Amino acid sequence: MSTYTLPFEKPILELETKLEELQTFSEDQSIDVSVEIERMQEKIRETRSEIYSNLTAWQKVQIARHPRRPYTQDYIEDITSDFIELHGDRLYADDQALIGGFVTIQGKRLMLIGTQKGRDTKSNLKCNFGCAYPEGYRKALRLMRLAAKHNLPIITLIDTPGAFPGIESEERHMAEAIAVNLREMFSLPVPIIAIVIGEGGSGGALGIGVGNRLLVLEHAYYSVISPEGCAAILWKDRAYADKAAEAMKITAQNLLAAKLVDAIIPEPIGGAHGDRKTMSATLKRHLLKHLRRVEKLSPTELKEDRYEKFRVMGEFREQQLVPEPLLPS
Repeated sequence: MSTYTLPFEKPILELETKLEELQTFSEDQSIDVSVEIERMQEKIRETRSEIYSNLTAWQKVQIARHPRRPYTQDYIEDITSDFIELHGDRLYADDQALIGGFVTIQGKRLMLIGTQKGRDTKSNLKCNFGCAYPEGYRKALRLMRLAAKHNLPIITLIDTPGAFPGIESEERHMAEAIAVNLREMFSLPVPIIAIVIGEGGSGGALGIGVGNRLLVLEHAYYSVISPEGCAAILWKDRAYADKAAEAMKITAQNLLAAKLVDAIIPEPIGGAHGDRKTMSATLKRHLLKHLRRVEKLSPTELKEDRYEKFRVMGEFREQQLVPEPLLPS
């Protein structure tokens, strides 16, 4: 894939271009400019660190959608072995927007399920741009029930703008498919770890997102609606998506502060798309850490843990203000 640069990454690209020119000049002219090269490399590191330390909510959304960002299939290749993909919902079709199967991670047998996007037109059409049909959620549920039957923990990787909203989904009962997934995931007697690795959009994300632990990558987002959709409703113009993203509090840091997620998985400086190898190793480490904690719970405790976790989301308290007594005149 050709280099894809986000608007706020242009200063980094300019420095990298100058570095390449300097290295080419050094090789062509046989001149030692190692000191200048080191200075340029340090400048690139400082610029990247500064930019990625001061990202807006909308810039984080753009990173979450980066076409070079690792997808579910990439993590399967990087952190698992013995992947046996399972196909079909046994009712209608095999939806490639949701993939899954048996995997082994560091000697531990698991069921891994995740939404999958494409990197070009052909692959995006194959997986419908990461927007699953009802049969995708029914396939996911079939795999989860299979995992429960064999007493295997379940890992879900979430990266979708939302479930497919077209007429086909309505004809095949999308709302029912997601609702059944929500109900059944609460009753599964095995550990469930859900991780938002990119976009976490609406019911499409929640359909595989009921877990004992919900983790989110540093530059991922999780929301009931996309910033563009929110802007179209509130401002009547999708151009206000940046304002909507800020107002919606959808970044990983906002979600953790609101206790909607359990932990943030840090990304390499420059985002997951800049260093896939490091990102995969970090995700694997955090995944296993949280899995070890929930594996200590009994089947009954696992179900109660999930119920209590989601029961308190959105809880708030009203406080009545008592007016101060008037001072005598």
